[in-house]
Amino acid sequence: MATYDFIFDGLGLRGWCGEKTGGTMSMEELLARNSGETKSLWELPFPSLDNLHDACPAIAQTRGLTSGLESGFLGIKDALKVVIDPITQPLSWFLSGALSIFQTVPWFVMIPILLGIVYLASKSTRLVGMVASFILFLAFIDHYDYAMQTLAIIFVCSLICVLLGVPIGIAMSRSDGLQRGVIPVLDMLQTLPPFVYLIPLIFLFSVTEPKLYGIAIILYAIVPVIRLTDLGIRLVDKDVIEAADAYGMTDRQKLYGVQIPLALPNIMAGVNQTIMMSLAMVVIASLVSAPGLGVLVLRGIRNLELGVGLVSGLGIVLLAIILDRVTKAALARVNTAQQ
Repeated sequence: MATYDFIFDGLGLRGWCGEKTGGTMSMEELLARNSGETKSLWELPFPSLDNLHDACPAIAQTRGLTSGLESGFLGIKDALKVVIDPITQPLSWFLSGALSIFQTVPWFVMIPILLGIVYLASKSTRLVGMVASFILFLAFIDHYDYAMQTLAIIFVCSLICVLLGVPIGIAMSRSDGLQRGVIPVLDMLQTLPPFVYLIPLIFLFSVTEPKLYGIAIILYAIVPVIRLTDLGIRLVDKDVIEAADAYGMTDRQKLYGVQIPLALPNIMAGVNQTIMMSLAMVVIASLVSAPGLGVLVLRGIRNLELGVGLVSGLGIVLLAIILDRVTKAALARVNTAQQ
């Protein structure tokens, strides 16, 4: 007999449950039925769907729940794709274009451009020297092309995260209702395991489409810039806002002339975290054809090539240091200008 038969028998629901035709009985169940033995309270299993199904076949099993969810998603997949495809197609073009540019421009042109950007952001010759040594090291070990592919993807996805995340954060800071509605979505995006982002996207898009991994990276990395933009604007001193009101500033003038400049350190901190999370997701996205250093890491895992995995992992660490130091140097300059 099943563990929870007594519940349905006691409630008179045996007729609703129907005959149990759950297949052959296990030896343990057969011995328990013949000997009349019952499990002790200590051994009582949790009344899960599967355990309740054993006692009442009318209750669905766990696999029925998961297969129903899959069937429902597949049922709306075509309609969903018709809506999402045109909206996300520019992302594929943007990613393909950036990858083409970063790979086509010769190294003796691209490296000075990158170093010039680093100097403009940091005004630090020491940092420029460090970045130059890291990039030249990657080029020396024949990882330059892979590093440029990774940088291209991070550039596109981080830029889109900022373009979308900052306005969303501003809107949240100006509406408590919107903030209460968006926060649960951000919590979900921040706590979902990175691999889970890829599952529905694989069903929606072809593995050869760049937007497959682009959307996953954006969804994973956009959360910090939204949260810190909202936080930064809300932390602006109320006295400053009152002074702006006293000068007769409109809401738009207060936003662009007072709130955003004072919130800029927090916004830049959000950009830093978004870039770091983009880099982390690029490695995972190599599972769905994302180019870059993550491909070499995946190759090292699949083929048990220890050296390939460690060297490519070192390349990712060097890129992470470059991006982190440059964005932090830019943030320090913003903080100095604020003071």
